[in-house]
Amino acid sequence: MPVTQFSIKEKYRYQPGFDSYLQSEAVKSALPIAQNSPQKPPLGLYAEKLSGTAFTAPRHENKQSWLYRILPSCSHPPFSPLSVPPTDDEKNLHYIPNQLRWDPFDHSSSDTDFVSGMHLVAGAGDPTLKQGLGMYIYAAGRSMDAHEAYYSADGDLLIVPQEGALGIRTEMGWMLVRPMEICVIPRGVKYRVELVDGQKARGYALELYQGHFVLPELGPIGSNGLANARDFEAPVACFSEDVGTEWRVVTKFAGALFETRQKHTPFDVVAWHGNYYPFKYDLGRFNTIGSISYDHPDPSIFTVLSAPSDKVGTAVADFVIFPPRWLVGEDTFRPPWYHRNTMSEFMGLIQGGYDAKKGGKGGFVPGGASLHNVMSGHGPDRDSYEGARNTELKPQKVGEGSCAFMFESCLMVGVTEWGLKTCQKVQEAYNEHSWLGVEVHWKGTGEEAKGHLLEG
Repeated sequence: MPVTQFSIKEKYRYQPGFDSYLQSEAVKSALPIAQNSPQKPPLGLYAEKLSGTAFTAPRHENKQSWLYRILPSCSHPPFSPLSVPPTDDEKNLHYIPNQLRWDPFDHSSSDTDFVSGMHLVAGAGDPTLKQGLGMYIYAAGRSMDAHEAYYSADGDLLIVPQEGALGIRTEMGWMLVRPMEICVIPRGVKYRVELVDGQKARGYALELYQGHFVLPELGPIGSNGLANARDFEAPVACFSEDVGTEWRVVTKFAGALFETRQKHTPFDVVAWHGNYYPFKYDLGRFNTIGSISYDHPDPSIFTVLSAPSDKVGTAVADFVIFPPRWLVGEDTFRPPWYHRNTMSEFMGLIQGGYDAKKGGKGGFVPGGASLHNVMSGHGPDRDSYEGARNTELKPQKVGEGSCAFMFESCLMVGVTEWGLKTCQKVQEAYNEHSWLGVEVHWKGTGEEAKGHLLEG
């Protein structure tokens, strides 16, 4: 069935569609008719525009929403730098060609929330120039404080839960995001993260410093397939009437954290309309496409979301998944092949196993990760290769109960000090265990190669 059967049941309503122009009101007649900013908006609300692109961006790229709220966002004292400096220096990355793999990252203590539990593992570019991306691990041991909100001015955040569901309240409304779902929270949108049923949460995230995510072009595939637009879900309006209570608002700005305290809730949006909003997606609905004759296609065929660069066909970030799927290729090595790539590949495992890497201690397991940087060779480990090389080729469903994913980028990715050393999760013997023992199957001809020489 192309829908994930979640153990935690859905509790919110949503609006379907990707990059759709939507509208929602929690109170009838809160949205003005026809115009955006009347002299006196309905119900005594303030009209506030939230722009995700320049005003003059082409119509097909333009991102903006109108929010109708009890008090405007600017109603707060100045921001101050947090007393605790950022853990990760985004301008001090280690660029190395080595293949890297991490054991599962630790769960956080009970005093760590979603924001304080975010650690930059790798990245490239500069958010002040709106170029590049950051790859994160998060681990939360508690919900954010009841009167606390967060937003990033640096980029859109793609969240990939691995353990523990997240209850995310945004300015536009609530989302429940469970493992095997993803969500995207746009640059500037305030939100608060709660843990569900008291369970600690761990997962992965990608912050996109430039542009926004789109659905990949389908080309000859046709008009449907991969992630279909109708399966994405956006929240419906939900607000609190809270004026007088002190709220702490934290922002990430140029890689550093700042805070302010205001006497009203940031979640006071009674109605909104536009195409700039948070959304979520059930990975179980992905329409996987592959070869039904021979050879394993390029993994780009598994792309869920893409963030294009200025070069057509090349992405600053692709979000790719490897879900359960049928393999039927004849006379074909069915796992992903050995590869050197001009793109960087950061992989994580949400659940189950991965058909090209062994699991267990020292292997590729849920909650861990790997990074194969630009032109660093990678592929199946020895045991996976030998198994696939000698297996009987019959129709086979792989990945049942499993889902791996990849953040792929055209950029050369640097690794933070936290990712290399502080986390203490790097598998030092990754290369040795994976590839130093690969066998030589070359049969040889017994003849000296001379075909490259001119005769005479």
